[in-house]
Amino acid sequence: MSEELTPENPEISQTESDEPIKQRKNGLYPGVSDELAESMKSGWADTELHGLEPIAQASETAARRAALSARFPGERIVVPAGNLKTRSNDTEYAFRASTEYAYLTGNQTEDGVLVLEPTATGHHATIYLLPRSDRENGEFWLDGQGELWVGRRHSLTEAEQVYGIPASDVRELAGKLGEATGPVRVVRGHDSGIEAALADKVTREHDEELRVFLSEARLVKDAFEVGELQKAVDSTVRGFEDVVKVLDKAEATSERYIEGTFFLRARVEGNDIGYGSICASGPHACTLHWVRNDGPVRSGDLLLLDAGVETHSLYTADITRTLPVNGRYTELQKKIYDAVYEAQEAGIAAVKPGAKYRDFHDAAQRVLAEKLVEWGLVEGPVERVLELGLQRRWTLHGTGHMLGLDVHDCAVARTETYVDATLEPGMCLTVEPGLYFQADDLTVPEEYRGIGVRIEDDILVTEDGNRNLSAGLPRRSDEVEAWMAQLKG
Repeated sequence: MSEELTPENPEISQTESDEPIKQRKNGLYPGVSDELAESMKSGWADTELHGLEPIAQASETAARRAALSARFPGERIVVPAGNLKTRSNDTEYAFRASTEYAYLTGNQTEDGVLVLEPTATGHHATIYLLPRSDRENGEFWLDGQGELWVGRRHSLTEAEQVYGIPASDVRELAGKLGEATGPVRVVRGHDSGIEAALADKVTREHDEELRVFLSEARLVKDAFEVGELQKAVDSTVRGFEDVVKVLDKAEATSERYIEGTFFLRARVEGNDIGYGSICASGPHACTLHWVRNDGPVRSGDLLLLDAGVETHSLYTADITRTLPVNGRYTELQKKIYDAVYEAQEAGIAAVKPGAKYRDFHDAAQRVLAEKLVEWGLVEGPVERVLELGLQRRWTLHGTGHMLGLDVHDCAVARTETYVDATLEPGMCLTVEPGLYFQADDLTVPEEYRGIGVRIEDDILVTEDGNRNLSAGLPRRSDEVEAWMAQLKG
């Protein structure tokens, strides 16, 4: 990574907002001569882009803003994208815009802020962004976030064309908000500077209502969102195929080879992975969120792969398959796997419009409880097991969650609109039962210990039932074995 330059002339070390350009303490250049500074101001071609097409979801984001406007008439609404976060010294983590901001604008750049100003008939939306880095004061080549360091960003005029929202300079926003009057709501937790400017104008109670509304607005996906989720799933299916083809290399190295293989697919076809990939081989499969991925991959063991590609518009898949590393389940592995498959089948069948959200969980848990009683691992009857939750020693987690821009989407929705609600067409959720027999669990026969199985698919509620978006990946044990053999062959 190259080092940033350091200005010696204070006149070129200021941006338009009079903030000093970030300097590296131990840069190799002692400063910038007046002659070089002057040279860098001129001789550059005009690169302004014209006639840009709006983003694919422009009509959907407009409709979402209209719904937000209708919910909070007469109030100023402020939704920040967030800021860069330091990873170490002067390097930053890759930026991901806040879910609420991305949902309402489609924009993904740091420091952006969407503001809805109340009018007599609704709201006027403005997207506040950093303009292109300044060439007159040297920002574009001297600042660590300047154009020559991190790449070109849209001009405000270009941004208006792309996002369909009037754009203004975000560096002026804090002052405007400080002078604002009337009721204001802000999505907290993303931009401390914006929150500071509104400190005497907002309340946590009202801000939480805004956050909850935006979470619940995502419960039912529009057509664009469904299309993006299917894209994410399709790429994820290809990522799983990639992994199966290189299991021999993973055996020679570690779970990290699996992680890296899937990550390549995510970066080539999408934006990123939607969450830390779980590449859990052997007893690691019994750790629900095993993301260290530093363990061995051994023939005869199972590999629990829980991973999802995130699209360029930030929608993620979330799929799990539990695969025999050598391509064939042992008799006991197959018995446990088939039990989880049967539970998942019952759960998926319960996903339909008009059903309670909890129905798919209850259906899957009943099957798992029945199997545990049948195998003599817990004393029945099944109703007693379910009433006391005794099956949870080996199932541990809920059977699914909403899916969308976040892998656990709509997480702050009210209970009555989420887990206690009724399913509607357009909702998308995971169905993911599992059985996990910990390596140190003395209540089960020794041969069970260290076996973990989870099967997870992404299910869209339709008008007449459901659609398994991830049906492209086989689930039944014999189909999994045949699929692996074909890929390896």
